Amino acid sequence: MAIETERRERILIIRMDRPEALNALDPGSMRDLNDRLREFRDDPELLVAILTGTGERAFCTGADLKKTLPPDTSFAEAYFDAYERSLDEGLYVRAMTISDLKINKPLIAAVNGHALGGGTEIALDCDLRIASENATFGLPEPRWASVPAVGGVSKLLRAVPRAVAMKMILTGDRIDAAEAHRVGLVSEVVPAGELLERALQVANRIAANGPLAVKSIKTLALRTDDLPLSRSVELEQLLWGLLRDTDDRVEGRTAFAERRTPEYRGR
Repeated sequence: MAIETERRERILIIRMDRPEALNALDPGSMRDLNDRLREFRDDPELLVAILTGTGERAFCTGADLKKTLPPDTSFAEAYFDAYERSLDEGLYVRAMTISDLKINKPLIAAVNGHALGGGTEIALDCDLRIASENATFGLPEPRWASVPAVGGVSKLLRAVPRAVAMKMILTGDRIDAAEAHRVGLVSEVVPAGELLERALQVANRIAANGPLAVKSIKTLALRTDDLPLSRSVELEQLLWGLLRDTDDRVEGRTAFAERRTPEYRGR
């Protein structure tokens, strides 16, 4: 299987496993990735997911250009068709659009090498991006007479300064890990051999927090991006109110007063 998963207690590691193709995704592996993310979203025992690639050369180099040629059906047919049929009819980008899944749990991209095209877009759909020192990022689609179609333009423009994003998008040039950290595209950069360990440390730190609070924060991040500030603050207050009387919030304050580690139950 081109997408491998591994559970580490309440953390799920999702690996894009096509190292012979620099972890480029063919339509089948795109569908598998989407399925694994849905399973993570719907599993109450899992709190955080880490997305990474097999090996140290590549996180993901996007769509496999050799296996994503135009189909016989028209784009219009696929666009208005149901999800599963549209994938078979060449609209494979739907399977790579993680934001459509509305996952209210944190996603961490552990970027172990090249993240190009759809690979950068997958990383942009994650809440945190931790990069190995040899990581690179780029949207080379215009070089192949195409455009990013999984939110790459929109999300990169929101992630880094406009001048940086437009240069990357229009030229198709890539940036290295140090530059990605300088412009704020990644949270931190670590040696390649320490990448997964560091991602797990961060994931476990998140998982130790109140589960309902973490889901609320992720919900705010998803729903307030295009809201006016006043509406965004209003939604924050509503979610604060939802959490105010929960058992976990009482437990957090009780544990603080008793100087012990809280035991959260997600309720």
